[in-house]
Amino acid sequence: MRIKLVPSIALLSLALPLAGGALCFAQSNPNASQRGDLAASSEAAPKDLLVAAVQPNDLLQPHAQPDEALAYSEVTLATETADPNPAAPSHSHYSRIGIGLKVSTLGAGIEVATPLARKINVRGGFNMMNLNHTFTSNGIIYNGQVQFRSAEAHLDWFPIWGFHISPGLLFYNGNQITATATVPAGQTFTVGGTTYQSDLTTPVTGTGKLNFVKVAPSLMLGVGNLIPRSGRHYSFLFEVGAVYEGSAHVTLNLTGNVCNPGTPPTSCRAISGDSTVQANVMAQQVKLQHDVNPYRFFPVISMGVGFNF
Repeated sequence: MRIKLVPSIALLSLALPLAGGALCFAQSNPNASQRGDLAASSEAAPKDLLVAAVQPNDLLQPHAQPDEALAYSEVTLATETADPNPAAPSHSHYSRIGIGLKVSTLGAGIEVATPLARKINVRGGFNMMNLNHTFTSNGIIYNGQVQFRSAEAHLDWFPIWGFHISPGLLFYNGNQITATATVPAGQTFTVGGTTYQSDLTTPVTGTGKLNFVKVAPSLMLGVGNLIPRSGRHYSFLFEVGAVYEGSAHVTLNLTGNVCNPGTPPTSCRAISGDSTVQANVMAQQVKLQHDVNPYRFFPVISMGVGFNF
């Protein structure tokens, strides 16, 4: 500190006489403008030299270049004018939900989907349908009611564009077919390979039913995506596939009186009181069961539209 102070004092001693001489010269000069300039110089010089003497290291500091100062101003201005609350990024497509309305061989349905990954959705829905159909088999008139009720879940994989492969499950399969059976009075019919005639006073009636397994796997192929990755808010859907329901369980019950064929009928008796007739009814049920056993797969064709948000 002492080493730096000695040259500073010497420099100050030299600067003060020079400043005094400059001040005298300015006062003797008749030119007013020159007097003002020199006076300003004489007033500034001692102060600058004094500051330089006290802080000599400042004389060694390089002054900022104009370009650097301009760049610093631009950066400062950009920082000050930047929006302190920038807009949040748009939501990913994976945060949306898709809803579809469809018509299929399982009935009219509604389904909901949400994405799990870029090419995978999980989808669930519900279907329902009621149909009536009347047909005749072996002289027995069946008035059938088809009741479809099912709840399903699928994992949709999109290997290319909108084409998807969808393994799934009917986790509730309430599909069933029920029928009322009648044989008009005096008309013949056949059960278990034996022909009978319906009694004139107490004709034959009964019920039939087909039940399916309550849980059934499925596989669907189709085009369309309830949540298009393009961001479109609607889609068209088409699927084909099958549900493995296994063999339906068939039941057949007949009541009333049967007679031996003839005119007039003879030997009329109640079905419930004749073991032979009951055995023939059971044989007819076995035959119906055998007829439906090959139909283990239920075909599914589905068309619909989807919306997402």
